[in-house]
Amino acid sequence: MASETAELAKQLDDEWSAVGSRLSRTYTFSNFAEALAFVNSVGALAEEVDHHPLISLTWGRVDLEIWTHSIDGLQRGDFVFAAKVHQIYERR
Repeated sequence: MASETAELAKQLDDEWSAVGSRLSRTYTFSNFAEALAFVNSVGALAEEVDHHPLISLTWGRVDLEIWTHSIDGLQRGDFVFAAKVHQIYERR
């Protein structure tokens, strides 16, 4: 799985990092309201696909960690979710 993880990670935005069993990325915003709107959009996606990341929200910053809880690791769906999150960010 390590080679597949490395290949999938290459397809994500360069700011994503695959460390151990998790994908992580920080997104920055010009204010709290924009960061909160992004979190709400990511939350709606998470509910839609039943895949729930760890989200940390502060003024102008959102930190995300994504992994599959049932295996405490990464699988293809985590990378798909990360790509969809980045699309949300790009569309804002």
